[in-house]
Amino acid sequence: MEARWLEALSAILHGSHLFQPDGLATAVDEALAPLGIGATIYLVDEEQRTLRPVPRPGHPVPAPQPLESTPAGRAFALVTSAPTDGGGWCVPMVNGTDRLGVVEFAVAADESQLRDGSLRARCETVAGLIGHLVTVTSHKGDFLAQVRRSRPMTPGAELLRQLMPPLTSACERMVISAILEPCYDIGGDGFDYAIDGARARIVILDAVGHGLAASLACGVAMSAMRAVRRAGGDLRDQARAADTALTEQFPDSRFVTAVLAELDLDAGRLRYINAGHPRPLLLRTGRVVRDLAAGRRMPLGVPDDVEVAEEDLEGGDRLLLYTDGVTEARDAGGDEFGVDRLIDLVDQHAGSGLPAPETLRRLARAVTEHQGGAPADDATLVLAEWSPVAARRSAPYADRSTVAATP
Repeated sequence: MEARWLEALSAILHGSHLFQPDGLATAVDEALAPLGIGATIYLVDEEQRTLRPVPRPGHPVPAPQPLESTPAGRAFALVTSAPTDGGGWCVPMVNGTDRLGVVEFAVAADESQLRDGSLRARCETVAGLIGHLVTVTSHKGDFLAQVRRSRPMTPGAELLRQLMPPLTSACERMVISAILEPCYDIGGDGFDYAIDGARARIVILDAVGHGLAASLACGVAMSAMRAVRRAGGDLRDQARAADTALTEQFPDSRFVTAVLAELDLDAGRLRYINAGHPRPLLLRTGRVVRDLAAGRRMPLGVPDDVEVAEEDLEGGDRLLLYTDGVTEARDAGGDEFGVDRLIDLVDQHAGSGLPAPETLRRLARAVTEHQGGAPADDATLVLAEWSPVAARRSAPYADRSTVAATP
């Protein structure tokens, strides 16, 4: 039996060098068929509300699966495998810790010898390989991107999507996760991060205006800061580089608000600059303890300088950064979502044991439901957790026996 599984894995891996995006699902299915296993690959849509099946030529296309109240949705939300009624498994599909979707494994009725304790582990290994291959193969064509989309993306959103890192990334000591709305029409919001050794750098940005011009301004500022950071520049160097790039490229005085932060993962020392942006929130032991009000300067694009602010964190602390599109979202009666409502929801989710990306997904959903329609402004959230427990919670196939939350 082990030899047959190894052959299936080898067939997928060896063939992956020449896979096209539209051939991945078929190749996986063919490799697993001798084992009496069927695999349906679902990719989460851009809105993170539905799991959409990857079509296979000659096969009926399954219905999309909502994230709420389905085994596949639970597997995605909690990043842990969930059994199906037919004896198979819905297994979360990730690249690192970035949630891509779910693979549903079905077991043939006459393959009872596979219904043992090792089936789940074997399916998880295959799903892990598929997650990496989805990421690699996606760059060859548009097919997998089209599967994830329910409508066209604007040029500005397309530009920023290519510039930003994955929504979630983790190391042994921390996890960083982000979410952006409206995902098909994001205009001026963006984020960036880098975790190297004992340093984690995080940036959230909000360019003034809307549409492609705002996206370009955000992209210019992000790229300028990233280039200086990779050359060894500190937070002040990065902010100055963004100032210079924006003033050179936009004679109409295009501004970008931002928070630039750096966390020492050994000492817990947080250093940050706030360039005209909403104050980040510091969460500790399940509640918001303060907003970070220091280190303020003018928005990027208005040359300014300030001493870098510092804050000592404790193990398990969370840092929540957000753009004003979150707190200024209004319902039909004009009532703003507000900082207090955001803090209340963060406090509610803090003790739930949810993975960081799922916490953000639910926060973003609450903002969307509050508005009841298309948002008037971009809304972006970034959550950084300095916690080995949070990092493991965001990794696939970990033990979730103590997590009671359901999507």
